[in-house]
Amino acid sequence: MKIKDDLSAVSIIIPCRNEERFISRCLDSIIANNYPEDKLEVLVIDGISNDGTRKIVKEYSEEYSFIKPLDNPKRVTPVAMNIGITNAKGDLLVMINSHSVIDKSFLKNSIECLKRTNADAVGGMLNTINDEEGIIAQAIPLAADSVFGAGGRRYRSRTDKGFVSDTLPYCVYRREVFDRIGLIDEELIRNQDEEFNYRLLKAGGKIYYLPSIKSYLHLRPTLWKLWRQHIQYGYFKPLVCQKVGTLFAWRQLIPAVFVGSLMITGLLSFFTKYSLWMFLAIFGLYFAANIVFSLHVALKKGLKLFFVLPVAYATLHFGYGLGFLKGVWDFTILKKHLRQKIKDVSLTR
Repeated sequence: MKIKDDLSAVSIIIPCRNEERFISRCLDSIIANNYPEDKLEVLVIDGISNDGTRKIVKEYSEEYSFIKPLDNPKRVTPVAMNIGITNAKGDLLVMINSHSVIDKSFLKNSIECLKRTNADAVGGMLNTINDEEGIIAQAIPLAADSVFGAGGRRYRSRTDKGFVSDTLPYCVYRREVFDRIGLIDEELIRNQDEEFNYRLLKAGGKIYYLPSIKSYLHLRPTLWKLWRQHIQYGYFKPLVCQKVGTLFAWRQLIPAVFVGSLMITGLLSFFTKYSLWMFLAIFGLYFAANIVFSLHVALKKGLKLFFVLPVAYATLHFGYGLGFLKGVWDFTILKKHLRQKIKDVSLTR
């Protein structure tokens, strides 16, 4: 992809699998950016979908020459990202979720910010969107976007721009970043972009936040899918911390400490009344906080949501907390990932 003027060549990498419901919206949002076709490349890395995803992407690629489908036989996200990175021809690379849509000025604002700040990567605001009519589907994005649900606003509603010391979603990277610090870590089924950004920061790289760089994410519409997703987010967080060599924020420990304290005091309550009172106190404080925040959101968005929001909050917190504790056990205590590496090496000899 040659540069004919001062516009940068951009490669957008989209890992996906069985996304027939969302992939068209994602691609349409990229097309709506009106970026010159000879400077744009969209690589859709498909994990051998068995729904209508491949047909939809093929139709787009036939209409738009800059959209190119690639296969991901291993069917996991970090592998798809690396397939995209190694095949990309652009000077700037960005990886986005197939559940996402980007703002019509996403590329323009990102590229201008990169040039102005001389950062290694730039990112912006990510908020959730929902087009489901069910009350549970309506409550989930509200819970996930709130301070109580997410543990902090960061890129969800932050308005002050500047260089950051933590991760951002859907960053636009200079290609040389990957030459300098390597590819995406394929051990991380979740949180792989977070680990990559912290690795970049640790290597002396700079990431800039600009709120006008906007994107939107369709959240899981059911409590079961939300539970599974946050179990995985929590599960891989300890491994990310080990790889980077630091704990990113104390708030990330709160769900695990909360769930762990309930488990310990609940078990000990069979033996001592003191532990029973501790269990009730911890659970009671959480229950009260949950109700207060649920009511606060429901008064703004609709009182009918009040009866679902506490369950959505609990799904987020208990899922993440249990996943984190399981990750500590597997990766910190049992060192399962290291044992698997040794096993893989022995099989290749």
